[in-house]
Amino acid sequence: MSGVNPWQIYQSMTRDPSQVSRVGWPVVKRILGYARPYRVLVIAFLVTLVFASLLTVAQPLVFRQIVDNGIAQGNAALVTSLAILVAVLALLDAGINLVGRWYSARIGEGLIYDLRTQVYDHVQRQSVAFFTRAQTGALVSRLNSDVIGAQQAFTSTLGGVVGNLITASIVLVTMFLLSWQVTLLSLVLVPLFLLPARWMGRRLQALTKQQMQVNAQMSTQMTERFNVAGALLVSLFGRPEREHEEFAGRAAQVRDAGVSIAMANRWFFTALLLVGSIATAITYGVGGNLVIDGAITLGTLLALVALLAQLYGPLTALSNVRVDVMTALVSFERVFEVLDLPPLVRDAPDAVPVPSGPLAVEFDHVGFRYPTAEEVSLASLEAVAREDSLRSEEPVLHDVSFRAEPGQMVALVGPSGAGKTTITALIPRLYDVTHGSVRVGGLDVRGLELGSLRDAVGVVTQDAHLFHDTIAANLRYARPDATEEEIRDALRDARILELIESLPAGLGTVVGDRGYRLSGGEKQRLAIARLLLKAPRIVILDEATAHLDSESEAAVQQALAQALRGRTSIVIAHRLSTVRQADMILVVDQGRIIERGTHEQLLAAGGAYANLYSTQFDD
Repeated sequence: MSGVNPWQIYQSMTRDPSQVSRVGWPVVKRILGYARPYRVLVIAFLVTLVFASLLTVAQPLVFRQIVDNGIAQGNAALVTSLAILVAVLALLDAGINLVGRWYSARIGEGLIYDLRTQVYDHVQRQSVAFFTRAQTGALVSRLNSDVIGAQQAFTSTLGGVVGNLITASIVLVTMFLLSWQVTLLSLVLVPLFLLPARWMGRRLQALTKQQMQVNAQMSTQMTERFNVAGALLVSLFGRPEREHEEFAGRAAQVRDAGVSIAMANRWFFTALLLVGSIATAITYGVGGNLVIDGAITLGTLLALVALLAQLYGPLTALSNVRVDVMTALVSFERVFEVLDLPPLVRDAPDAVPVPSGPLAVEFDHVGFRYPTAEEVSLASLEAVAREDSLRSEEPVLHDVSFRAEPGQMVALVGPSGAGKTTITALIPRLYDVTHGSVRVGGLDVRGLELGSLRDAVGVVTQDAHLFHDTIAANLRYARPDATEEEIRDALRDARILELIESLPAGLGTVVGDRGYRLSGGEKQRLAIARLLLKAPRIVILDEATAHLDSESEAAVQQALAQALRGRTSIVIAHRLSTVRQADMILVVDQGRIIERGTHEQLLAAGGAYANLYSTQFDD
């Protein structure tokens, strides 16, 4: 674990400014577009800032009257009435600040809602290739911390800039009216405010971006380990010490970045407060002599000192406005990086719905390779794509052609890694083909509406995924409007209704993270029930009965036979006993179909299928 090194902090503060990205006007215009739905609230918020600024000036002027016309003249009644006025102004100031905070919170939280939902929806529409390469923790970090950072640009930064600008302007005009000599002298040091701001702005932006990146890496490790599968892997391989070291290292990077930012801010504000203190001393020195000479009153001097304190605060913030704006815009840049990722698989402009009725599936000389990170548009996302994912991919399918008619079962068999699952992934357009075409209902899937296509396809994979929710909610994911009776029918056909009804909570039983409260066979039968509830016209079974015992497999096979009747089905199986009744068996090896035919035809041919079959049944 690394320690905090002051020299490293200094180096990070003085790093090359050219390494920091610049935000152009198009990005700013895009940001302003997000404020359009809140323009009424923004205007009301700005009005409250104007009133708050006027009250800031009002109090020192009342103090001036208390000293000059009340205390100096011995007018106790005036002193009392003016003191009450100060209290009233304080109450008004508190009330206006509360109203302004409500407007600020309403705008900020609304913006967070808009950005989060937009980013979530956009990421959900990315292709599977995106998720196979993206780091989950990095994406979650952008959805949380970066969106909150972007929100600050509208609330803290917008309110601070406008409020401080109004306050500084009103205070300056008031000070000039009271004594232009003292005001000019007190402003001699103002240029010193600008120098540290220009020097520090880019440094803080770079440090903030660095902190976001290392925080995303830490979030990734937590996301990957804080689930059942990750926890099992760590426990079974006995690596908790190494996990601790890796996490401690990343946490130390986050800590060091936070210390660097805190120290940079502290150096900056310490310098500015020192300048403000010197300006106050000048005001007392010059103004005191003017009071002695009778040029101004004592009350005027005290009002000038109070106004000066009100002036240097906004000036300090305004001199740091570039720091605040650029820091907030770093978050917007990172959010926009995600929003600007075009989905690799998306609807064509002239996409049409899937034709009604039974659907045939046809592969026409299909070739395929998995997309690279550049093609997925991940290469530009730091901390989301790894460098080793940028390499080119080799073709995994070569000249694959076959046709599955409605009501037919086509089985894909062959060794692991042969390309069977890849073939089935091309039907619902989880990926797009590199060469050739995949047709559903006689139409190229690239010309079909994605939603319509995926409604027509149902998939059960070998590792069925269940959400951390109730059994009923997991099943209704396939059909949100399904009745309880329809759910029970699907469970009955999947041969698991009796088990579900024996549970204390029945359909309300929570299955746990990824369904780990259930056995592998139980998860698989729930996934099959979900498929039966959806009742798609095309069914893809990827080792759907792999986790079932012989008795359960026989029962589910009967249920599937009923469910697949009249539907086009593509079945992947390693156990050849499950596909002997298939209308056509395709033997896949190294991305090519090397044999095709019925079970009897392939056995008689004495080729690869016959060898696989004899290997499984020799005993």
